[in-house]
Amino acid sequence: MSADASASRPLEVELKYRASGTAAGERLLASDDLAGFHAAAPAETVHHEDRYVDTADGLLAAAGYAGRLRATGRGTVITLKGLRRLDEGGVTHRREELEGPADDAAPAEDWPESAARDAVISICGDAPLVDRVLLRQVRRKRLYGRDAATVELSSDDVKVLDGDGTVVERFAEVELELRSGEESALDPLVDLLAEVEELVPADTSKLERALEAVAQAGAPRAAGDAVASAVAADGASTTPAASPAPRLVIPKSPGVLADDPLAEAGRKVLRFHLARMLSREEGTRTGADAEELHAMRVATRRQRAAWRVFGDAFDDKHTLRHRRRLRDVARDLGAVRDLDVLIEAAVAYQSGLANHAPDDAAGFEPLVAHWRSQRDAARVVLLKELDSRKYRRWVDAYVGFVETQGAGARPVGPVEPHHVRDTMTSRIWAAYEGCRAYEPVMRWADVTTLHDLRIAAKWLRYTLEFVREALGRDAGPVIEKVVALQDHLGWLHDADVAAALARQFLVEHADNLTPAEAAAIGRYLADREHELARLRRTVGPAWRGISSLAFRRALGRLVAGL
Repeated sequence: MSADASASRPLEVELKYRASGTAAGERLLASDDLAGFHAAAPAETVHHEDRYVDTADGLLAAAGYAGRLRATGRGTVITLKGLRRLDEGGVTHRREELEGPADDAAPAEDWPESAARDAVISICGDAPLVDRVLLRQVRRKRLYGRDAATVELSSDDVKVLDGDGTVVERFAEVELELRSGEESALDPLVDLLAEVEELVPADTSKLERALEAVAQAGAPRAAGDAVASAVAADGASTTPAASPAPRLVIPKSPGVLADDPLAEAGRKVLRFHLARMLSREEGTRTGADAEELHAMRVATRRQRAAWRVFGDAFDDKHTLRHRRRLRDVARDLGAVRDLDVLIEAAVAYQSGLANHAPDDAAGFEPLVAHWRSQRDAARVVLLKELDSRKYRRWVDAYVGFVETQGAGARPVGPVEPHHVRDTMTSRIWAAYEGCRAYEPVMRWADVTTLHDLRIAAKWLRYTLEFVREALGRDAGPVIEKVVALQDHLGWLHDADVAAALARQFLVEHADNLTPAEAAAIGRYLADREHELARLRRTVGPAWRGISSLAFRRALGRLVAGL
């Protein structure tokens, strides 16, 4: 096909995010306002069964397309999606998309006329289409509008099935598709979704992820190999690396000083937490101690926060690779850790039932077993990442970056503020303002608002911690106040997530649970909702710890010392 013909084809423009579960999507769908976009209708639930098809020798994939057959109320629809993203790798995905009616019982030449049918015939000729992978998904979606723009927010719970009908992976995604209007209308939504902790930008399609899962399960993937070739941008291999991780010495602290240039202060923080991350890698691989994975995840989160605080001191072109790869590692670690937290709390709850309600303890087991299964699947994905050559090459390059003074730093003029003493005062106050802005709504703040406040408190804490030594010995009590608020809101978040996932499990497995199991899990759901309500009622003291005049004065004295 000519470049001119390809360029004239319609584009699908959307934001795509991987999620650690469906809770984040449900929170977003429950909101009537998203960054100025107003809900046009209630959320609705649809069920999709998507058969991804290609010829036996992968002609569609070789031509740069994925073929999807979806049964709808109007009949079967064929969709051809471009495998290559027509963008520069940001969060916005632009792909060619052709769609038209189809008949999965007939060859393509017998389908009703459409551009999609013509493309299939042009690429595949008379070669029959065969199934490559099956995706079943429960999609929760809602339309939002603002001025002349309309977007559709969707939260997808996806199951990947192999040729025998066995579920080989389950994952969640959040997508926001531009249905009408200018693409620039998505900008405030990009900023909004960047603050949702459970979401990370997806750099692969559902099909790519599904084919990887099927391949891991040992299923054949002739067309899948063609897809992998079509979408591979850097020739990375997932073959386990032969070389060990480079080691960094872990100092007692980052050692940031007031006279440090901002870029070098950021490099100190990144080096400190990268060293901690690598020191926990082996323990994370063995899985003998969950705290190893927890510590590795904390180290990746601190690095991502450091990029947010110090990132504008670096040239994006030289650092984008490190930030993206760090995001991917944090995502895979977080998927396992979040389930560890759920399981640990659930097991403690179950143990408490053992003496006075043994039937409830037994009835609660299906939910715990389900979460353990999800955790095992998430750990497989994590180990595949840690064993890949792509990860090892990134670590080698990243270590070189954090150990090379001046690497990737943005040039600055002699009178441009670029030292810690020049710039961190305003950054700290800006982070505090992000928290204090919640003061007018605290009395009636809902769970979503409190979740957003937790993120704001986290950035204030990290901003202070990164320059703790430069702030002096009085920084400790100030940071402790922020940590107390963040901890309280973190417990609230955990209760909210556990309640949402228990509710989802009850809905999805209603036909498979005995009355006793459903009742036991229902009582756990009620317990988590009660805890959620208690934490909402008691947030006041922790909030006043950072909103008081005394706190502001203490914070002012700290930054004045810079």
